[in-house]
Amino acid sequence: MRLAQKTERKQRQVDMLHGSLLDKILLFALPLAASSILQQLFNSADMAVVGHFAGHQALAAVGGNTAAINLLTNLFIGLSVGANVVIGHFIGLGRKKEIRDVVHTVISVALISGGILLVLGQFLAKPILLVTDAPLDVLDLATVYLRIYFLGMPFFMLYNFGSAILRSKGDTKRPLYALLLAGVINVGLNLLLVIVFRLGVAGVGIATVLSNSVSAGLILYFLCHEEETFRLDLHQLSLNKDHFRRVFLIGAPAGLQGMVFSLSNVFIQTAINSFGSDAMAGSAAAVNFEFFTYFVVSAFSQAAVTFTSQNFGAGDYQRCRRIFRICTIGALIGTLCMSMTFVLFRAPLIRIYTPDPGAVEYALVRVLRVEIFACLPSLYEVPGSALRGMNHSLLPAVLTVFGSCVLRVAWLFTVFQWSSSFEMLLNVYPVTWVTTAVLVLFSYFFIRRREFQGPGPKLESKEG
Repeated sequence: MRLAQKTERKQRQVDMLHGSLLDKILLFALPLAASSILQQLFNSADMAVVGHFAGHQALAAVGGNTAAINLLTNLFIGLSVGANVVIGHFIGLGRKKEIRDVVHTVISVALISGGILLVLGQFLAKPILLVTDAPLDVLDLATVYLRIYFLGMPFFMLYNFGSAILRSKGDTKRPLYALLLAGVINVGLNLLLVIVFRLGVAGVGIATVLSNSVSAGLILYFLCHEEETFRLDLHQLSLNKDHFRRVFLIGAPAGLQGMVFSLSNVFIQTAINSFGSDAMAGSAAAVNFEFFTYFVVSAFSQAAVTFTSQNFGAGDYQRCRRIFRICTIGALIGTLCMSMTFVLFRAPLIRIYTPDPGAVEYALVRVLRVEIFACLPSLYEVPGSALRGMNHSLLPAVLTVFGSCVLRVAWLFTVFQWSSSFEMLLNVYPVTWVTTAVLVLFSYFFIRRREFQGPGPKLESKEG
């Protein structure tokens, strides 16, 4: 029995330090992409249900909250990237005791951050929506949804941080299984609470919280029954100052990048809101396709940071180069295939979310202006993740903030003011994607040349 359990655990753990890379990266990235896409499909089910059974205002209320949610959560989600990198380095260095200490520190951070976000969400929900000029016919519905959504933040954080721990050793399948079960429950509850009990956006929010509790519970179970190195003991939860510092130094820049990125999207959402609830609903429908495409980029980026962190920790620089190449090509091919599919079948796909003619018109415009260029983020997300795997977290964060955030805000206050059309507003995405890609790629190759000629790596962040 014990032999079978050991064999099963070994199969879950990917040896990132030896052997072929392409098959291992695909085995790591594809389940991760499937997890994120599946999660978004269930979110899309939320929107489809409210769009068809509660009206386009309810759809606008649910979909228009994305920027506000990301603004509050991305700082803490970034810390999970730091956890992934730090554990990956310890795996490369073969330091098992430190791995276990980091696991307990990371789960403690997850529970604390979840509690903080739960409280912040109740107080900041309506002020954030007021700042983004949410239309009055949507404001109250959006506030209700946002407050209920943030009640589930402890579960949301526990799932994300726990999944980062499992990913650090190559296990992306069990987070997928947890998400699959939770997603099925989410869809069933949506149909029950919205169609049968007619709770509208409140029903969607309640379903999301309950399904998140299921996925978090499963991740917690997996960690409590892991092999000794990664096993979680709830009685030993603590914040190790040194390990938290390492996680923070690597994860905080990524989190701040995501937070500022979301802030720029709040400005963009404010501009979208100025076109009315049809534009809000149409944009909320079309942005789902962008999420699906981005999750492919994100999966290969996660592969880049995880594989690079272990091999950089072990000093295998040639393998790090191959990891970057495989992840970049994989992200580009995957996103091109998906985006072209969405563009070709845009009309019937949009009507899955909303039958409203006004919303459909805005959604079609967004697909042609944004989704068609959705492969471009691959060219800065993958090199940025590779840099984080090499302990350089601050620089890609700064460059991405400048290219994808500062320039977007500048666009809103200059070009968009000159030509205040919906089409001109959306042009901000491809323009800033290209700029960011040039900046991050140049930095990656410059730093890689310097790092791979120097002495062995140190665990501490070089920019800390």
